[in-house]
Amino acid sequence: MPEPIVYFDGRFVPDSAAKLPVLTHCLHYGTGVFEGIRAYFDPSTGDSLLFRPLDHFERMGHNVGILKIHLPHLPASLVEIACELVRMNRPTTDMYVRPLAYKAGQKIGVTLPDEDGFLMVTVPMGQYLDTTKGLSCCVSSWRRLQDNSIPCRAKICGAYVNSALAAQEARDRGFDEAIFLNEAGHVAEGSAENIFLVRGGRLVTPDVSQGILEGITRDTVMTLAREGMDIATDQRVVDRTELYVADEIFFTGTAAQIAPVTKVDGRVVGTGAPGPISTALQGAYERLVRGGAPDHERWLRRVTHLAAAGERR
Repeated sequence: MPEPIVYFDGRFVPDSAAKLPVLTHCLHYGTGVFEGIRAYFDPSTGDSLLFRPLDHFERMGHNVGILKIHLPHLPASLVEIACELVRMNRPTTDMYVRPLAYKAGQKIGVTLPDEDGFLMVTVPMGQYLDTTKGLSCCVSSWRRLQDNSIPCRAKICGAYVNSALAAQEARDRGFDEAIFLNEAGHVAEGSAENIFLVRGGRLVTPDVSQGILEGITRDTVMTLAREGMDIATDQRVVDRTELYVADEIFFTGTAAQIAPVTKVDGRVVGTGAPGPISTALQGAYERLVRGGAPDHERWLRRVTHLAAAGERR
């Protein structure tokens, strides 16, 4: 099996050649910002379809400023690097692209060093959560970080300790996933996903002031619901007990995609099976990311792999 190629501090190199010093600041203090981008494999052409890559890198470009990190390239150039990285690894399955901008200084101390680093890797990724059935979730005993502690709208590495604690607690208790409340006791999101409820034929999701990631899949779902299904979304405060009386619940995220929830804290959601709106949105999203929605072709970047291109000539 060929060794994976990674992008590391300005060069495409074999994975084994990308090495970080053990005193790298990000390793000790979580001072990095990452993104996650799906690249869907098209078996009919051998190509890959990156979903909303420019939006991801533009979000990253905004978020790195919180940690005073400077990206080495503009978002459009980072898209091109991501495309080349996917192409060089010649995938035959769906992939996940992980760019990371980080504090690279080698020093002990909690201030932000001047030195920055940047890398990007790809890994195969199928289902992050089982989206074919409903998930059983619990409300976590851990509270979601708040904006004045570590802002959740930026994918800051250190903040994901909060997510790991909640996710592991849920699995240790026999659940599939956790749901965070924020410090005010309102619903925030899953351990690494945005959350939607369906109530009275409308979508409901916590607004961006509730300690959530400003999710790109979240935005996609609201667009699909509005344009394709004439379903409005209310972005507002969501109380915990609304989880218990919702008609449907589902998670959204680049990794999770659209994942229905059918039980919360032992209470059945709706009929106990993925609901009609969740299921319809799953289908619409799957068509979209695999190139079956011409109205949103602008969200896809096709990467033609060299081997496949040569075979077609």
